[in-house]
Amino acid sequence: MQSRRDFIKLASVAALVVAYPSASRAAPSGRKASLGFSLYGMKTLPIAQALVECARIGYQNIELALMPGFATDPAKLTAADRKAIIAQLSKFNLKVSSLLINITLVGDDKAHAASLETIKFAGDLAHELDDKNLPIIQTVMGGKPEKWEQLKDSMALRLRDWGSTAASVHSTVAVKGHVAMAVNSPDRLLWIIKQAASPAIVVAYDHSHFELAGVSMDESWRLLAPYSRFVHVKDAVLEAGTVKFLLPGEAKTDYVKYFNLLQGAGYTGPVVVEVSSQLFSKNTYDPIQAAEKSYAALAGPLAASTAYFGAGSRA
Repeated sequence: MQSRRDFIKLASVAALVVAYPSASRAAPSGRKASLGFSLYGMKTLPIAQALVECARIGYQNIELALMPGFATDPAKLTAADRKAIIAQLSKFNLKVSSLLINITLVGDDKAHAASLETIKFAGDLAHELDDKNLPIIQTVMGGKPEKWEQLKDSMALRLRDWGSTAASVHSTVAVKGHVAMAVNSPDRLLWIIKQAASPAIVVAYDHSHFELAGVSMDESWRLLAPYSRFVHVKDAVLEAGTVKFLLPGEAKTDYVKYFNLLQGAGYTGPVVVEVSSQLFSKNTYDPIQAAEKSYAALAGPLAASTAYFGAGSRA
């Protein structure tokens, strides 16, 4: 199974050094996390246009949404489509960091079997897209927070099946905690990862979901860093008891600290902006503006982060 150590180096940040002077003190040969954008947040755009815009803005990697209603819906993604995507990725020097599948560990046996088939499809597609820098498969796990004790053992058993299936196609599934789902805390995510006991099951780290539960960034990353192979970022606030997800930079997340925490633990893989459906389902939502605004909020802090690592570091 391929690592992500050879992901593209961070593009020039000279224009950002003026605004963030601390970046100038970093060793020029060092590696940092690479910024990406999830096309989950570009549902209304044709895939060709989405890739053009992400490259123009400056993103180094993208996440494809393998879900119904999206341009890369597995039921509609033809061989010609895949060939065109690969050609365009090469043209713009973009990597596919991840394949978003959003499956669940709860439901009946038929739903579970369908989830396993989705993992197989995603694994095969990952190898077709980039066999040398294999995209990770990324998903939440479903269920309700209040049902955790009732569901956790059956969820763990099914997660083992996910791991076996991913291993059978030489791929990796990164699972994510979600504030509105059964696995909604670092402790629960850590427990279920350990129960799965599979090298093909890792963590997709997204602190926004833990922040809403009052868990500090330092604590969530301390617990999950050893298992994290993928990172989603967005902002989040709790207003009158209601969860509200925002674009990076729209709340109070300290992204210089965020990047230093990640890279301080040796993480130099993709950091991918995920736009919540809360935002992209609005009539006023503009996917290109969202991608531009998110990049502007993250590129400076990434340049300013001081943790640099050489080619031998874990990615």
